[in-house]
Amino acid sequence: AASSARIADELKGLDIRIFDVAESLRVADYFVVVTGNSRPHVKALYEEIHYRLKHIGERHARAEGLELGWWVLLDFVDFVVHLFHPEARAFYQLERLWDDAPALTPHP
Repeated sequence: AASSARIADELKGLDIRIFDVAESLRVADYFVVVTGNSRPHVKALYEEIHYRLKHIGERHARAEGLELGWWVLLDFVDFVVHLFHPEARAFYQLERLWDDAPALTPHP
């Protein structure tokens, strides 16, 4: 999860947050939430995270939402990366769902 957050930060991802959802959801240990500044930026974030994590042996299920670049979801089993267009992040406000989950510092 931290690696995906670092990659997003390197690519100028915005408002990067990591939530420890292991106790509340039990489908993953961490959710990483990142905003891109445009649809092409969201797709670029996806491409770099996908490529670099694949290179170190991490695999994810088929990316959801990549065609539109509005909300792209990458499920790496232990962690899930949510890449949002700014309007999508404001609309869905996923952070509200995890208000009680510990938020971790994305990069030390």
